[in-house]
Amino acid sequence: MSKEAPPPAARATIRDVAREAGVSVTTVSHALNGKGTASEETRRKVLAVAERLAYRAHPMARGLRRGRTGVLGLDMRPLDAIGSYIPEGVDYFVRFAGAAAVTALDHGLGLMLVPDLTRSDVSRAALGVDGYVIGDPTRDDPVLTRLLDASVPVVAVGRDPGRPDFTDWVGTDDARETERMLDLLRSRGARRVAFLAGTDDNAWNVDAELAYREWTARHAMPARILRVPEAAGEDGGRDAARRLLTGAGERPDAVHCQTGRHASGVLAEALRLGVAVPDDLLVTAGSDAQQTRIASPAITALDLAPEESGRAAVELLIARLNGEPADGPVVIPARLHVRASTGPA
Repeated sequence: MSKEAPPPAARATIRDVAREAGVSVTTVSHALNGKGTASEETRRKVLAVAERLAYRAHPMARGLRRGRTGVLGLDMRPLDAIGSYIPEGVDYFVRFAGAAAVTALDHGLGLMLVPDLTRSDVSRAALGVDGYVIGDPTRDDPVLTRLLDASVPVVAVGRDPGRPDFTDWVGTDDARETERMLDLLRSRGARRVAFLAGTDDNAWNVDAELAYREWTARHAMPARILRVPEAAGEDGGRDAARRLLTGAGERPDAVHCQTGRHASGVLAEALRLGVAVPDDLLVTAGSDAQQTRIASPAITALDLAPEESGRAAVELLIARLNGEPADGPVVIPARLHVRASTGPA
């Protein structure tokens, strides 16, 4: 018969240290934090007792003494725009939030996910965190405005197109990454590339569309842009494909979609219409997703490195909270996954 494991030893508290050292709790606190008027002899005695008892101050208690809670906030703005906090097939946000949470834990901090802070039903607790990471701010973003006006430390994932002087952001170089994808399409023979953009007024859409316009002009190619709401998902991609492939005018030989869900819809509708991919049409996505990986043929896509972005955003925010020097913005390279929708890898 197996024996029950002994109960874990109780964690030493600041009161235990005070009792063993024969001083007050306040004296222990001052001695450990280098404050107050305790003598050097008393301070050494307290430190020795704390070491012997393996006493460690609780992160929340340390934070409260500094006027902090030990909790960071994460506000993923695009999820409000999409209309779902678990959008089907979009694993970017789960990967980002997971990496951000683990990074916060590595620093002894918690991470709280909150909805759009401009909503009237947001809990008061959401406004009491030490600092915020917000995802993909829109132009002159109201959440960013609220936090900056309240002097709450904040790091954005992606820049605010209306705030060129705000540099505390982390993200990919969306213009350069879009050009990289368009260059791939051109190298595969595409000469009539259509661009399926989102409608959110964030840097991801703005910079990608500008890069597309400049790229088509530079290569003397026609520019054809369709804007589809991110929330429309695959159905939005299907509708756009019908307009591109059956409407008036010369049919494109490639379609670059900002979202993986749009690209999946374009691919499905093209195949339904009898348009062979990649023989007659190349399809790419500006963000990798479950749909792009499991599609048949699989869709060439940009992996926007959510884990790296999540870690970098939290590290930058913590540096700001601690008053440490940290240069922003932090640009994270995307990974280009070449798949069957653009021909052999």
